[in-house]
Amino acid sequence: MHTIMLKAKLHMARVTHAVLNYEGSCAIDGDLLDMAGIRENEQIQIYNVENGERFTTYAIRGEEGSRLISINGAAAHLAGPGHRIIICSYAHYSEAELDNHQPALVYLQEGNHVSHTSNAIPVQLA
Repeated sequence: MHTIMLKAKLHMARVTHAVLNYEGSCAIDGDLLDMAGIRENEQIQIYNVENGERFTTYAIRGEEGSRLISINGAAAHLAGPGHRIIICSYAHYSEAELDNHQPALVYLQEGNHVSHTSNAIPVQLA
């Protein structure tokens, strides 16, 4: 049996571009992709904090150091420049892999600069 678990997250990324007339995908600064362990062409989920939209696309590599987050193609109707988004990737893990699994969490601040990283989401308090 396999379980689908969070693999990586870019938390509170700021959309820098929305390009409607592009064949699709989400371009992400290559440094951020590497830090999160998200591969080029990997399926990602995007959650728009501003309007609640949630959609699936795939990651493409943006220029390293550019802090680029570009929502492309039809998804450009769902998130635009200035919107805060959460980008997640998930993977299937075997029971044996679950014991040691820790997601790569990258937290961003203004300008898509990394504020900190973690491997655990804090417990939510009541």
